Amino acid sequence: MAHDALVVLLVALVVCGAVPVLIGLVQYLLVPVHAWRNHLRDAAPYLPRVVVIVPAWNEGAVLAPSLERLMRLEYPPDRLKVFVVDDASTDDTPQVVQAKAAEHPGRIVHLRRAQGGQGKAHTLNHGIERALADDWMQALLIMDADVIYRPDALRKMTRHLADEHVGAVTAYIREGSARPGSVARFIGYEYVTAQAAARRAQNVLGAMACLAGGAQLHSRANLESIGGRVDTTTLAEDTFTTFLTQLDGRGVVFEPAAVVLAEEPDSVRALWKQRVRWARGNVQITRRFSDVWFRRPWPLRRGGQRLGSWVFGLVWFSVYMLPVAILLATAGLVGLHLLDSAVALTAFRALWWLGVVAYVFITATTLLLDGETARRSWFQALTFPGLLALVVMTAAWVPGLWEEQVPALFGLEMTPEGRDVWQLALYAWPLVAMLVAPVVRAVDGVRGLKALATPLLYVIGYGPVLCAITLDAYVKQWRGASAQWDKTEKTGRVVG
Repeated sequence: MAHDALVVLLVALVVCGAVPVLIGLVQYLLVPVHAWRNHLRDAAPYLPRVVVIVPAWNEGAVLAPSLERLMRLEYPPDRLKVFVVDDASTDDTPQVVQAKAAEHPGRIVHLRRAQGGQGKAHTLNHGIERALADDWMQALLIMDADVIYRPDALRKMTRHLADEHVGAVTAYIREGSARPGSVARFIGYEYVTAQAAARRAQNVLGAMACLAGGAQLHSRANLESIGGRVDTTTLAEDTFTTFLTQLDGRGVVFEPAAVVLAEEPDSVRALWKQRVRWARGNVQITRRFSDVWFRRPWPLRRGGQRLGSWVFGLVWFSVYMLPVAILLATAGLVGLHLLDSAVALTAFRALWWLGVVAYVFITATTLLLDGETARRSWFQALTFPGLLALVVMTAAWVPGLWEEQVPALFGLEMTPEGRDVWQLALYAWPLVAMLVAPVVRAVDGVRGLKALATPLLYVIGYGPVLCAITLDAYVKQWRGASAQWDKTEKTGRVVG
C-alpha cells in the first residue's frame, strides 16, 4: 500500500512538471486567434503630441543614430519632442546630444542630472516630471538609447490611443545587430516567442504581462493616473507600470506591426547579468502584487483588464516556476525508476511526447511570424532546448533508438547496467542541463576557454540557461543580494 501511494505521489510530481509545458502550448494555440481578436477594430488614425524620454548613461556610442531615426519618423515634426535625460554621463553623451539638438532645434532637448547612478527608473522620472510640467504633451514614449524605431512604428502605436480605454501600447522589439553572434541570434528567436507570439496571445486574453522597456507608449491620462512616475523600488519598473495601468482599469495593447530594432548581449556573461536583473524584477513583482493572482476579475468598463484571471495567473507562473517544475519532474522520474521502472518509462514517454509536440508547434508558429528573424536564427530555433535535449526527445519518440538501434550499427549491444544508467541520464537531463549552465557562463569569462562557450551553449541549450538564470535570481533574492540596477553595455551594432 505504501509502495503504491509513493508511486502515485511520484507520478503526480511528473504531472506537475508537465503543467508549464501544457500551459505554454495552450498559450501559443491562441496566437492564430489574434488575427480575429485584436484591438485594431477600436483603433483609428491618431497623432497626439508625443514626448519621447530617452534615458542615457554613457550612451555616446549609440545615441546619434537613434536620435536621427526619431527625427525621421513618419510623424508630424511639430507633434514630436525628444528629451534625452543624461544621467551624469562621463563619456561624450552630452556632446552627442547637444550636436543633435543643434541640428534639430526645439525638437531634441538635453536634460542633465547632476546626480547619476541611481538607476534607470530615477532617470526616467526626471524626464517624466519635465514632460508633465506643462500641457503640451498628450502621450509619452519611453525608449532605450540604443533602439532604432522603424519609420511607421510610432504612428502604428499611437492609433491605439484613439480608444480612451487604452492606457498604454508596446511595440515588437526585434534583435537588430548587423552581424549577430550565436547568443544574439538565440535572443532574436527568443524575442519572437516572448513578444511576437506570446504578446499576441496576451492580447487575446486581455491581460499583458509587460510593456517592453524600450518601447512603451502611455497616454497622458494613464501616466497621471498611475502617479506621474515609474516605480523605483523594483528592478522591473516596466512590468510594475504595466500592472498598475491594468489594475487602474485601462487596457495595455501589443502592436506587432510596430517594429523596433535593438542591440542585445552577445555573450553568455552579458546575457546572464541582464536576465538576472529581469528575473529578480519578476520575483519582486510577483510578491508586490500577491493579491492579484488567481482572483476572479471584477466587471470593468470596455478595455478593462483581466490581470487577475486564472488563465493569466497560470501563464505567469508557468514561466515563473519553470525551474521548480523541472526539479519536480526529474525527482518524479528518478524516484519512479527506482520503484517501478515500467511506470517510469511510461511517464517519461508521455512527458516528452508532450514536450515534442510543444517544441514542434511553438517553433513552427514563431518562425512563421517573423520571416526576417527566421532567416537569421532558424538554427538557434531548432537547437533552443539544446542538442542533448533533442537526443532525449528522440529517445521518447523512438523507443529503443539509442539503446538498441544505434549500438547495433556498430556491432555493439548495451548491457542491462548500461541501459539503467542511460535511462537515469535521460530522466535527469533537464535538471542536469540547468545545473551545468553556470559552467557555460564561467567558461565564457576565461581567456583561452572562451571559444568553448558557444559549443557548450548549443549542447546545453539556451532554454536551460534561461532557467538557470531564473534559479540564480531566486537565490539572489532570497539571500537579499544588492538590487542595484546594472546597465547592459551597448556598442552600436544595430542597423536600421
